[in-house]
Amino acid sequence: MSDKQNNDNKNSNSGNQTLPDIIHTAVFKAPIQVVWDTVSTADGLSLWFMPNDFTPQEDSEFQLESPFGPSPCKLLDIEAPYRLSFSWDTEGWIVSFVLKETESGDTEFTLIHGGWKEPDAVINKVNRKSSEIHSTMDQGWNGLVNTKLRGAVEA
Repeated sequence: MSDKQNNDNKNSNSGNQTLPDIIHTAVFKAPIQVVWDTVSTADGLSLWFMPNDFTPQEDSEFQLESPFGPSPCKLLDIEAPYRLSFSWDTEGWIVSFVLKETESGDTEFTLIHGGWKEPDAVINKVNRKSSEIHSTMDQGWNGLVNTKLRGAVEA
């Protein structure tokens, strides 16, 4: 069962009505180290995600420069070149990047954006419902992973 299905089942079985994690997986025709360097460095993240002052040290704090202003973040865990997770902004969001090398030498990349609240909860920074932001971010992550990140690592 996928992580998304597990999360959907947890949410429906527990009576908890939080939104499910956003999960996007793509396989890139690039070595794992190339993908890792693009998702785990300030310069790499700026290429496909947002300007930032990221430092790849556990517990380091950094900011992403979002269209809505600076977003405070904290690196929660890092295991090069396979995984990193960070808290994003003040809504309880956790973003994880998980990398796996395939038998052919390509890289499977999975993005997980969790920590969502109930659909009607208001995201203060943008004064919109969580369900609207979830939908917008799901589409945004899809484009970032499948177009911008792919372009950066397969160039």
